[in-house]
Amino acid sequence: MTDQIVEPEVGRSRPRKEDARLVTGQTNWTDNINVNGLLHLAILRSPMAHARIDRIDAAPARERPGVIAAFTGQDLAEGLGSLPCAWPVTEDIVLPDHPPIAVDEVRYAGDPVAVVVARDRYAAADALEAIEVDYTPLPPVLDLEAALAEDAPLVHSDKGTNRCYVWPLATGENYTAVRERADVVLKRRYLQQRLIPNAMEPRAVVVTPLAASGEYTVYSATQIPHILRIMLAVVTGIPEQKLRVIAPDVGGGFGSKLQVYGEEALALAVARRLGRPVKWTESRSEGYLATHHGRGMIQDIEIAATNEGRLLGLKVDLLADMGAYLMLVTPGIPILGAFMYPAIYKMDAYDFTCTGVFTTRTPTDAYRGAGRPEATYAIERIMDELAVELGLDPVELRRLNWIRHEEFPYTSIAGLTYDSGNYEAATDKALALFGYDKLRAEQADRNRRGDLVRLGIGVSTYTEMCGLAPSRVLRDLRYAAGGWEAASIRMLPTGKVEVVTGTSPHGQGHVTCWSQIAADVLGVPFEDIEVVHGDTRAAPQGMDTYGSRSLAVGGAAVHHAAQKVVEKARKVAAHLLEASEHDLEFTHGVFSVKGSPEARKTIQEVAFETFSSHDLPHGMEPTINAEHLLDPDNFSYPHGTHLCAVEVDTETGRTTIRSYVCVDDVGSVINPMIVEGQVHGGVAQGIAQALYEEAVYDDEGNLVSGTMADYLVPSAGDLPEFVTDRTETPATSNPLGSKGVGESGTIASTPAVVNAIVDALRPLGVTEVRMPCTPQRVWEALRSARAADGSARSGEEASA
Repeated sequence: MTDQIVEPEVGRSRPRKEDARLVTGQTNWTDNINVNGLLHLAILRSPMAHARIDRIDAAPARERPGVIAAFTGQDLAEGLGSLPCAWPVTEDIVLPDHPPIAVDEVRYAGDPVAVVVARDRYAAADALEAIEVDYTPLPPVLDLEAALAEDAPLVHSDKGTNRCYVWPLATGENYTAVRERADVVLKRRYLQQRLIPNAMEPRAVVVTPLAASGEYTVYSATQIPHILRIMLAVVTGIPEQKLRVIAPDVGGGFGSKLQVYGEEALALAVARRLGRPVKWTESRSEGYLATHHGRGMIQDIEIAATNEGRLLGLKVDLLADMGAYLMLVTPGIPILGAFMYPAIYKMDAYDFTCTGVFTTRTPTDAYRGAGRPEATYAIERIMDELAVELGLDPVELRRLNWIRHEEFPYTSIAGLTYDSGNYEAATDKALALFGYDKLRAEQADRNRRGDLVRLGIGVSTYTEMCGLAPSRVLRDLRYAAGGWEAASIRMLPTGKVEVVTGTSPHGQGHVTCWSQIAADVLGVPFEDIEVVHGDTRAAPQGMDTYGSRSLAVGGAAVHHAAQKVVEKARKVAAHLLEASEHDLEFTHGVFSVKGSPEARKTIQEVAFETFSSHDLPHGMEPTINAEHLLDPDNFSYPHGTHLCAVEVDTETGRTTIRSYVCVDDVGSVINPMIVEGQVHGGVAQGIAQALYEEAVYDDEGNLVSGTMADYLVPSAGDLPEFVTDRTETPATSNPLGSKGVGESGTIASTPAVVNAIVDALRPLGVTEVRMPCTPQRVWEALRSARAADGSARSGEEASA
């Protein structure tokens, strides 16, 4: 074995290891999987938002060509429990049963009512039309406020209410008392529209049974193979050790695959019933109905301040749309945001209340950012409104109130301890890159000239809690699971390395970054490392991927495991070199004796010597492999400043983003190229909420934006070029100093864009444009402002 000097990998912009295979089609998506005797599953879904099933007859479908079986909810009820909710946020939360397939009543358009199994997917889909269903329509429940009225129709009649829970948080001084001494109190209402996830790969599941042993392998396009395995055991009663879950190549998730879906349980139930492998793959329009949605919230915000601009208190009242059922973490999503409404600002009082509400719409759950984008939007929008009220520049108002860099670590009014940060540095760099003062001067000139195309400037300064991890905190929040993560390092006899991780990638570049981390600690070449993931048999321990936790928790676990390998190898090397462990130096993968550089062993040589086990220290097992389970003491807190300049055509309402600058602090960076890609993707999704995307229902509860023809997902041509940069204050919560980057762009960008639009139109009387800020909505806001101005002028003339 040769002695190699390895250059540092961490901080290097390595092209992703995964990409060559992905871009050349050498992949294994769930829908690519084919096994002998495979059957295809299709699902009949309710066309009504709320109805009683009076009669259902699947027999005609069984007569169709190629059909093997057809099942109703009643046929499959035995052996299928309720789908899990792992986050009952209050002791008295209303937890309705959630059958994977409806039996007596449907509660949203898309609720499954029957299943057809056939030899190919087309025969299965065609046979759905033969199933006969008689429904009695029930009143839909769509408006969040009306749903809470005493005489409102009920989504779950056996529960007696549409109120799912009320979750309060009050910290600092009494808000009412603080409000009374404020010079300025502003109230605003913001609406977070529902969003539909659009991962490149639709959801899919393949189940292969092994009848002789009662074992099942479940392939699923999921973010959470380990959690899915546990929950499928609970739902189906199949012993956990008899289930193997594999997440093959997964084409994006954004939270939509952080879920235990009914289709996964149904596929497993059907495979168990028939003793045959089955596959289900959703169509895009089916996914729009049945994949959980994101956001969906009414935010009533009140902020109190002095005339000088110092924040005194913040009051937040939320109505959060749960949809028809509570899915895996549905109730907890708004609660994640509860801790982020105060953001980077200091204040004396904070009062938060969230009320979860059932509606007859597709259930909501995690979507990129999960509660924190909603919080950031509200505080950053109302900070701009406060700046206008006080006659202050929006950046200066933020400077007056943010936590200064010398104050870290700082415990926020919401009770979180921010470990590190420098909001001043990030903002100063962003302002310089943006040309803030020059743009403000141009804006003033355009306004004086009365240009038809107005210039607006939007500011968003943010922080977020990510690295979802501390198990004790999750316990206090009533989350069912912990937040630890597992990693192990296997040093193979030939000197190659396998890194086994409990995190499960779906496009983030884990394989590359984990290789870089391990290469630096072990001193072995980057190319010599393989990363094993996404298979509960190959990687049996893990808490999976969500909440920007993979690097800060999973990557840190890899770092610790690799350090353990080095320390175990040190014992063997010391024995082989006949030296004390304390006299050994370890550099670039080589153990050498201090003062005797010729006495040396590479870690790869030690791996082979350990494998041969001919000469090991007494009592030592013949392995230097190691594992580590990490449960950090704190979240991590990325932050940054995003600035957006828009041009708004006041005749057509069209908004064009002229420039976009973001400076993010995500702590120490493992791979700058991957970080930049994550920021670009996040900003794109945040802009999409601001300008383009919305799930729209009609008065009967039908999803009318149920295809890509009706739901506008922006392409690259709809998005601007981004200027990105970074500052760097390492996290103290993990040895890598990393803070997470997967969600920050989405969290920061939406308020930056909307603030810019409102800033452009404010001289014309517009103070709010509801998202998405489509040309029609911008034009209508301008028309309303002109009408109000005309009425005011008429009133003045009449008085005169």
